[in-house]
Amino acid sequence: MPARAQTVGLGLAQAKNCIACHTVDRQRVGPAFKAVAQRFAGHDGAVDYLAHSIRSGGGGRWGAIPMPAQPQVSETEARELAKWILSLADADAKK
Repeated sequence: MPARAQTVGLGLAQAKNCIACHTVDRQRVGPAFKAVAQRFAGHDGAVDYLAHSIRSGGGGRWGAIPMPAQPQVSETEARELAKWILSLADADAKK
């Protein structure tokens, strides 16, 4: 993924306060974005699934602490965040 897209994705994650619970490289309250990317890399429908999870929240997939719904994130923004998160698996594969 181009550097601009990486910056936009991280910027969106910062603007929507995703980084309050997640970081790119390590677990905080929630899983690291790279861990999410690795779990869902190559799965059909991963963008839609992650975008839905961002907006609707969920629990039990990463431990005891549930992810609260993020309705302030638009559907378009959720899809962009999901694409960016998934791109982190691609970035690791290229190293």
